[in-house]
Formats: sequence, C-alpha cells, structure tokens
Amino acid sequence: MFWSKPNLTVNSADSLNLCLHSQLHFTHFPGETRKQLRLVSYTPQTTMPSHKRLVVLLSLTTLLLFSSFTLTSTKKSAQNDNTANENDDEDLSFLEEPDEAATSAHHRADSNLPDPDGDDEDLELDEDDNDYGDFSSYSPSHFEAEQPPWDVDDKDVVVLKERNFTTVIENNQYVMVEFYAPWCGHCQALAPEYAAAATELKNYGVVLAKIDATAEQEVAHEYDVQGFPSIFFFVDGEHKPYTGHRTKDGIVTWVKKKIGPGVYNISTADDAERILTSENKVVLAFLTTLVGSESEELAAASKLEDNVNFYQTVVPDVAKLFHIDPEAKRPALVLVKREDEKLSYFDGKFVKAEIADFVAINKLALVTTFSKETAPLIFESKIKKQLLLFVTKKNSDKFFPIFREAAKLFKGKLVFVHVDMDDVDAGKPVASFFGITGKGPKVLAYIGNNDGRKFLYDGEVTVDNIKAFGEDFLHDKLKPFLKSDPVPETNDGDVKIVVGDNFDDIVLDESKDVLLELYAPWCGHCQALEPTYNKLAKHLRGIDSIVIAKMDGSTNEHPRIKTDGFPTILFFPAGKKSSDPITVDVDRTVAAFYKFLRKHASIPFKLKKPTSTSKAGSGLKDEL
Repeated sequence: MFWSKPNLTVNSADSLNLCLHSQLHFTHFPGETRKQLRLVSYTPQTTMPSHKRLVVLLSLTTLLLFSSFTLTSTKKSAQNDNTANENDDEDLSFLEEPDEAATSAHHRADSNLPDPDGDDEDLELDEDDNDYGDFSSYSPSHFEAEQPPWDVDDKDVVVLKERNFTTVIENNQYVMVEFYAPWCGHCQALAPEYAAAATELKNYGVVLAKIDATAEQEVAHEYDVQGFPSIFFFVDGEHKPYTGHRTKDGIVTWVKKKIGPGVYNISTADDAERILTSENKVVLAFLTTLVGSESEELAAASKLEDNVNFYQTVVPDVAKLFHIDPEAKRPALVLVKREDEKLSYFDGKFVKAEIADFVAINKLALVTTFSKETAPLIFESKIKKQLLLFVTKKNSDKFFPIFREAAKLFKGKLVFVHVDMDDVDAGKPVASFFGITGKGPKVLAYIGNNDGRKFLYDGEVTVDNIKAFGEDFLHDKLKPFLKSDPVPETNDGDVKIVVGDNFDDIVLDESKDVLLELYAPWCGHCQALEPTYNKLAKHLRGIDSIVIAKMDGSTNEHPRIKTDGFPTILFFPAGKKSSDPITVDVDRTVAAFYKFLRKHASIPFKLKKPTSTSKAGSGLKDEL
C-alpha cells in the first residue's frame, strides 16, 4: 500500500491527513473512537523514526476500530436476542381460549363435511374436476346434490384392496384402476360407464378394477391420489394417468389405442357400414397398400389422438361409402363426423405431424355445445383460444345460427363453444365460473390452460360484431374481464369482505398490513378454518395497522392473485404492495397466525393479555 514505499516519511500532521482522506474516514467512527484517534494522531513520537511511528499509529487505530465495532455488534445482537426471546416468551395462551360462538360455528361447519381435518386431508374432493377441463376451481357441490344410487351391474369390475392390489397388477398385462370415494358424486356418475367398459374390454384381455381410496389410504398415497376419481392404466406393471372421456365409449376407444395397432383395416362394405353407423367420428385413409411407409405414418398419427379411431382401406367401394372418390389420387384421407360439417378432407403432406394436426383441428364441430362429454374435446384441443356464447334455451334458436356462421370465419384459429345457461348440469355452473349473469346473450373470449384470461363482449350479437371481436381477440387488442361480487354496502365486521372491485382499496392500501384468505363457500377446509380466522380478527380488531380480510375466490378475481386451491392465505405487508404477497404456511391456529403477523408485519404491534376473558375484545393495544 502507498505508506509502505521505502522513502516515505510521515509526521503527525501527515498521519491525521491520512485518516481524514483515506476510505476509513475517521468522522464515520463512534465518538469515543474519534477522540482516541485524535490523541493518537497528535501524540509526539520524537524518539521513533517516522515510518515506525506510522506503523504504531495504524496498529493502534486498527485495534480501536475492532474493539468499537465488536462492542456495537455485540450490543445489536443482544438487542435482537432480547426481541426474539421476548416474542418466544410472550404468553399467547389467551389467544386459544375457547370461544362459545366460534365453537358453535365450528360444529355447524363440521356437521356438513367428510372430516376435512382427518387422515384423508390430502384427498381433496375439489382437486379433480376434470369433467370441466380447465375449470379446475369450479365447485363440484351441485353434483353432490344429485348423486345417483350405486345400483350398477359391475360384475366385471374387479374390487381391489391393499392385500390383492399387487397380485392383480402383476398377473395381468393391462389393468385400469379407478381410485374412488364412496361419497364422491363424480365417481357415482362414472360407475355405470366404467362397468359397461369393463364388460366390453374383458374380451380384449383388459381388466378394469376399482379401489376405495378412503379405506385403502396407503395405496392411495403410494400413487399420489389427489382427487376422485383418479384413474390409472397399467401396462406390464407401469402406470400412466387416464386422460380420455369418462364414458363407456371414451374408455374403450382410449384403451384400444393403447393396446392395439392404432389403425384398423376395412375390407368389406358391411364393415364400413357398421363403423359409420356406430361411431361418432372416424378417420379413413384410402391407400394403395395396407403396409409400408404411408400406413406407418397413419399409425403413428393415430397414437397422438386418443378420441378418434383410425381406419385404412384399399377397396374403392369402401372409400366411396366414406365419400372419397374411388378414382382419387392415393393416399387420400377423410374425417367423417355426425355433426353438420360431416366431412373434412385432408390436403396436406401425408406424414404423422400434419395428419395429427388436421384431425385435432377438425374433429370438433364448428360450434360445440358444452357438456361433461364435450369438455375434454374442447380443452384438449391444440387451439387454446375459445369464443363462448352464453344464451338461454329460449334464445338459442335465434343466436346459435349467427354464432355458427361466424365460426366459419375462424376455423383452425378459434374454438367456438355454445353454453346453454338453462342447463343445470353444465351451462349454469360454467356461467357462474366465468361470472356471467343475466339471460344473455353474451360472448366471452377465453384463453385456456395456464393463462386463464377472459374478455367479455356484451353488445349486439351479429356476425359482423363477432367477427370484429374475434379478430381483436386474436391480435391481443382486448381488455381482460375480471369477475366481482357487488361491493358490500357495509364492511364493519372484524373480517373485512374483499371483492374484485374493492380489492385495491382494501388489500393494496400501503398503510395497512393485510392478511387475506381466499376461500370457496363449498370448501370443507375453509369452513373448518372459519372459527379460527374469525377469532384472530376479533383479537386484532384494535390494531389499526392490521386488516384481516377474506375473498370468495370462486366469484371474484384480481390480477394480483391466483390460487390453485382453497383456502389460500396471503399476506400483503404495508409499504410493499408492489411486491408479490407472502404465502402463509403455518399451523391453522390463532397463535400461529399471530406469530406470523408479528414477524412479517411492516408496522410493529403487540397484543397485551386482556385482564379478563370478558375484555378480550377491548384489552388490545398497538405498541408502535
């Protein structure tokens, strides 16, 4: 360093100047240290050479600095330890004292639930609503109200338990297993379809089995069952999820795809007539030979499409029945459907990828009416952007033809879906999910999968208007639509009610630390949490800087929140509302929530233990 040069001489004034102009500017040091530095700097050193005086000076300075910083650090550490000990030693027993009203509410909530806090906590009923594709947060409660009886002839369905599960899997090449719960409405609706599929598929060497996941929980946890029904298909002991339709035909078609050649030969007109009569949609390739590269490309494409059967023929009379010109150049391929647009002809390169894309785009009708059966087709489509027409049955005759005419302009670009708002099994729940009210007609643009954005058109339904709306949708020119319940007229409770339209005012208030629960009315865990959450809010109602709030996540939306399940509890610290909220992952007790808030709140606070239980609501102080 520069003071180590051989011929450098430094006097007392130089050493002071060195301190004043070095990076360790002495005015930055604690006051006592500055006094000591001044004494060191001006102490005469007439008996010692200048370079030695400098060495001694620097050594003493370093010692003083180290001592000063050590003392300061020790003091701060002690202060932090005292604060931590104070929090740990804080008497929070009063937070968990029984509350008669809360206890009563808890019993009322539990009386309607299938033991939400029991051993089957991870087996969420609301986790699996695959009947509705991407409407993953859609409430299943309306299905539970209409549970069909278990009077199903399922003689061909093998009943599994832990003791025979491995044996059945190991002794059969193909096994489909349904993990079910006896109280699950989806499972009950599936039962007759599953039983019928079992009877048909046993002729192909496929075993269909079921296991009660609530009774055989170890097996359910081994296969990470998260909802009901969960269906897996085992081939030589290896399993994969079932992704087909929950109908007899859907199960049979899907399984045949997995175990068969993928493409079936048609050699007679009788076979062709039978297939055209019994199936809703089929693909036929008219080839020059049933073996070779073209047949192999067709077979490879069929493996990518679980819901449509593929056939091939070299017989002109068979091709004619499928509306292919017998004199047409081969290979020729057609997709035949029962819908209005019955025929779609392939004109691309005869290779796997292009054939598969053609089928994926054209297998849907121009407009698909939404139902449990068609939902998988809609949401499994490679076309993720959808236009949905919400209309009552009375008005469908007027607006459906208009919607279908507009659909012709967007074939291959948008999926057009008709939602009957009078259909209590499908239409009404979907309208509720999207926040569509009234009698319509209304058109909604929706981006499926993980995006989830939607855009509302509430004007006159004409072909030209739908065309303009669709074009703007494709070019990202629309403003997203967010659903919201009405803003409450009064909001004076301990737990503040948040809806989409007052979210900014309450949750994003920079002067407040806000704890927000996202719940759903039909969620058992949310109902079980309610007494605890209300009790927490009651204890904290005297803390002006803290807001305890909740929002119905099934009927309200906001760009700052997204949840994969209920309840989800988020914390928005004061002064940090531009940052992502903190997910609260603590025990669901009043004390645990209180400790979390004490640790993470931007504005410090502390509760004082009330002098008596009767004063629990008034003996709270905000110690800032």
